[in-house]
Amino acid sequence: MKYETLKVERQDALMLVRFNRPEKKNAINRQMHLEVQAVCRALADDFETRVVILGGEGGVFSSGADTSEWRESASANELEVRHMSGIGSRTSAAIEGLDQITIASVQSFAIGGALVLAACCDLRVAGESAWFSIPEVELGLPLGWNALPRLAREMGHARALELTITCDRFSAEKAYEYGLVTHVSADEEEERMARELAERIIANPPLPVALTKATMKSLKRGSEMGDAVYSDADLLLYSRLLAQRRRRLEQQGRA
Repeated sequence: MKYETLKVERQDALMLVRFNRPEKKNAINRQMHLEVQAVCRALADDFETRVVILGGEGGVFSSGADTSEWRESASANELEVRHMSGIGSRTSAAIEGLDQITIASVQSFAIGGALVLAACCDLRVAGESAWFSIPEVELGLPLGWNALPRLAREMGHARALELTITCDRFSAEKAYEYGLVTHVSADEEEERMARELAERIIANPPLPVALTKATMKSLKRGSEMGDAVYSDADLLLYSRLLAQRRRRLEQQGRA
């Protein structure tokens, strides 16, 4: 599939998805939302790709939502307007819902919505000079894309509130201290570090990795200890694998 706003590269069990609007600092427009969602839909039936790295072309991650589209004339159809207003939330949910392990590779900066998409990834690598900001309130807007629960989960409620309502810029070092970033690399080494993480993940057996992520997804949704964290499909799969193992052992015993 050809993409207008993304560069998608497959390397065995690794997929690299890069925002590809460098002339706009990789600002996230409607087309990019739709293409990211399309990639996520394809990954739902992809059992070969195990890790996805999300990055940006042109030496930057992304400047966030493309506000130039806000000046376009709105549709007269209120249902269409409502649907388009939720496009960022759908993209965020699509990334967060992937079964594959996801790693954000943040170069230079991640602003507003770009920070939100990075927060939807499982792991986040940032260059030492990278910076982050959440400018929506300063622009007279509440932070959307269902971001606040995600940021509160990663950084704590008080820190997420402070950064959202002050709109302060913060460094990669601070982001690491807050828990938003999981790894800080040398500048221009972000993708290399992300690839190294991906290789270490891919080297491990796929099923335990997938089940571990499934459990973490349940925990992120707020499951308590008494809730079921594995799906019926996972339990059935384990039962079948154990049955196959028992049959092999029995056959070996009779040999």
